[in-house]
Formats: sequence, structure tokens, C-alpha cells
Amino acid sequence: MFRPCIDLHDGRVKQIVGGSIDDSQPDSLRTNFVSEKSPAWFAELYRSDNLTGGHIIKLGQGNDEAAREALAAWPGGMQVGGGITVENAGKWIDAGASHVIVTSWLFRDGQLDEGRLGQLGQALGQAQLIIDLSCRKQDGEYFVVTDRWQTFTDLRVNADTLGKLAGHCDEFLIHGVDVEGLSQGIDEALVQLIAEHSPIPATYAGGAKSMEDLKRVTMVGKKRVHLTIGSALDIFGGSGVRYEDAVAFNQNSY
Repeated sequence: MFRPCIDLHDGRVKQIVGGSIDDSQPDSLRTNFVSEKSPAWFAELYRSDNLTGGHIIKLGQGNDEAAREALAAWPGGMQVGGGITVENAGKWIDAGASHVIVTSWLFRDGQLDEGRLGQLGQALGQAQLIIDLSCRKQDGEYFVVTDRWQTFTDLRVNADTLGKLAGHCDEFLIHGVDVEGLSQGIDEALVQLIAEHSPIPATYAGGAKSMEDLKRVTMVGKKRVHLTIGSALDIFGGSGVRYEDAVAFNQNSY
């Protein structure tokens, strides 16, 4: 299934090359697309086409108002992530998010903090929590990266991790950071790993360039791994995938 996204940076809808956001090196930012349309415009579009399970990601500071605008346009229709903690998670649910997506707050000193995971579960419940396991490859293995994908943790994305964390959340969101924003094709090895070992549904994002990628993820993922398409999508300035074709794929497949 195709799942939509709204990536927010400085309060605007953008498509950014994965891992290029670094506050210490502002010149490193690589932007593929900046929309003149509002976050609410995209949320209303997804709502009109009944594209459930999409996510709003706040990339850094200054995006809260834009995120609330999108959530207000489709209450209960989209997930939200970026800067989520146990202190603010409930507020985002109240603002209209169906789920909150959490990564960096769950880690301290590069390690998963199981105490924080438990706190979040008590505050929200498993049904409204998505754990973001976005990762980069190092020495042949996938490791979760945090802090806008700049910091490697010691948590491997493998069968053990997926099986263990599946009991704490409703779904996973997993960006293949090394190919994110490049529109040069998906990381099929990562999709295969998720498909084989995740006990719960997951959304993969990163590198999708064509409808063939959507078909491939759906087949390899046995309809339990969904695909987010970003920079290749025509509504984000891309030429690889027409939004209408992605919508039609969902309507014809499910």
C-alpha cells in the first residue's frame, strides 16, 4: 500500500535528502523540493482520497504550528513524529494525530532506554504508538540512527529487535536513510528483512522512484510492508510517480 507523507522543515512542506540536516553545518542541507502549498492542502488531498496511515514528520524546530494545521485538516487521519516525548505525546493525540512516532527520545547515549519505552506505553498505550527504526548500514548491518539521522545507536534492525519491540507499538516506520531522498530505488534488502521478521505492519520509506518500487514492496512485503514515496512523486516536484497512479494502486489492490 502507498502511504503518503508531509515532511515539514522551517514550517514548510519540503523533500530533503536523508541525513543532510545538520544544525552544526547548515550548508550541508540538500533540498529536493519546497512546496508553495500549505500543510493543510496536502492533508486535505490525502483525506479526499482516503489515504490512511500517512505521516507528518517535523524536521527540527519551528514546525509545530504547521503540523497542527495539517492534523486539523484531517483529525485522526495522520500520524505525527519529530521531537515526540512522553511529556508531549498525549498533546499530539489531542491535536488530532492517530499515532505518535518516536525515535530519538527512546535512546540515551546510543542505547535503547527501556524505562522510557515503558513510560511511553503507560502514557499512551500500544495502539497509538509507532516506533521509528530508521537506519543506516554499517559493517554490513543496519543500525538505528537518531537526532535527524546523524547519530548511530547500538541497536541493530534485525529479527530480535523487530520481535522484541513489536510488543510495544502498533507499527514500525523505517526509513532507509542511505537512499532517502535520492529517488534511485529502494533498499530491497532492508524491505526483505522487515518483511521476513516484523510481526506487525511497517512502513518503509527511502529511494522509491517508480510504480515498480511500489509493486515490489507490496509483493516482497506480502501487503504488510507499506511504502512512502517522497521526492519521486509529482505533487512533490518529482517525475517518477504520478500521485493519481499511487492512489489508484491502493484502490485496486485492497
